[in-house]
This record gives sequence, structure tokens and C-alpha cells, in this order.
Amino acid sequence: MTHHSDMIAALVGSRICHDLISPAGAVSNGIELLGMAGTTDGPEMQLLRDSAATTNARIRLFRLAFGQASDGQGVARDEITGLLSKLYENGRIRIATFPDQDFDRVQAKALILAVLCAEHALPFGGQLRVSIHEGLFQIRAESDRLGADPALWALLQGDPTTDAQDVPPSAVEFLLLPRLLGRMGRRCEVQITGKTAEITF
Repeated sequence: MTHHSDMIAALVGSRICHDLISPAGAVSNGIELLGMAGTTDGPEMQLLRDSAATTNARIRLFRLAFGQASDGQGVARDEITGLLSKLYENGRIRIATFPDQDFDRVQAKALILAVLCAEHALPFGGQLRVSIHEGLFQIRAESDRLGADPALWALLQGDPTTDAQDVPPSAVEFLLLPRLLGRMGRRCEVQITGKTAEITF
């Protein structure tokens, strides 16, 4: 059974994302209408389009990662890859590989949380490889300039020496992923080398 505080946190996440996605979508639609009307164009308009699209993708991705996940719900592969592609398209991170299958809602939540964790290891850019081998999910960050924080990554394996109060809000996924995996009956394994940081569960 889901812990009461975890359930409340997930509901709060769902509520925030739900309330934000409508006005964010309205902004995107308004920008599109301005472009169609020929009201304005140029680099400023393109910046607005890109910013609105990224904002929408981030909110929808956060709803999957931090919102409520119920058994029996499904998430299509194309939805996840589309959101990740939009999120990273103008940055220094790219998704190199991704499994060719759909996921149930809880699996998708764990997968996206793991991707967000792996992203922290790429402060200077790099690529993410997502794969499934013999039922195990593998998310690997690759970069010539890896930046994996040992204290954060130790949390994924249940290290009790790091106080949760020391974890910044931007890294809350490192606290959420192991708790979710525990409810799924899975355990997180971490391997960090000179140029790769891998999460397996």
C-alpha cells in the first residue's frame, strides 16, 4: 500500500501540473494564432514558440514523474519520447536510445524519475541511453565530463548517511525513485565510472 505522505505528495503534484497545463496550453495557442495572423514574426516570436513548447513538455513530463500513478493506466512510448525530445531539443543532452515498447503508468513514472536522476550527471551535456534487458530497466548517462554527485547517487541505493533535508528541491527525484521502486518490489543498483553513470532496476 502506498504510504499516506507519498500519496498526498503525488496528488499535490498532479493538482499543480493539472492547473498549470491549461494556461500554458492557452499561451501556446495564442502564440500560434499570432503567427497565423501575421501579427509578428522573427527571432523573438520563435523564442516565444520554443519557450511555450518546452514549458508544456516539462509540465506534462513532471505530471508523469511526480503525479499520481494508478495501476492499469498505460503510457505510450511515443508520448514519453516526444516529451523528452522536446525537453532536450535545444540543450546539450540528447536521448540516444529508448525501448520500443509502451509502459504501464507506474513503470513510466519510475523510468522518468530515473531519467531525471541521470540528467544530473550531465551538467556539461552528453547523452542518455534507456534500455530494458531481461526485465531490468537501465538508464545510462554518458559524457566526457561526467558530474555525478556521489551523495545524491548513494541515495538511490538507500544510503542512510545522507540527510533528506540536505537534498535540494531540484534533486527530489533521488528521494522519490527508491521509495517508488520499493513499492514495485524492485531495487536500484548504481554504477559510476569515469564517463558513465548507470541506474538499473
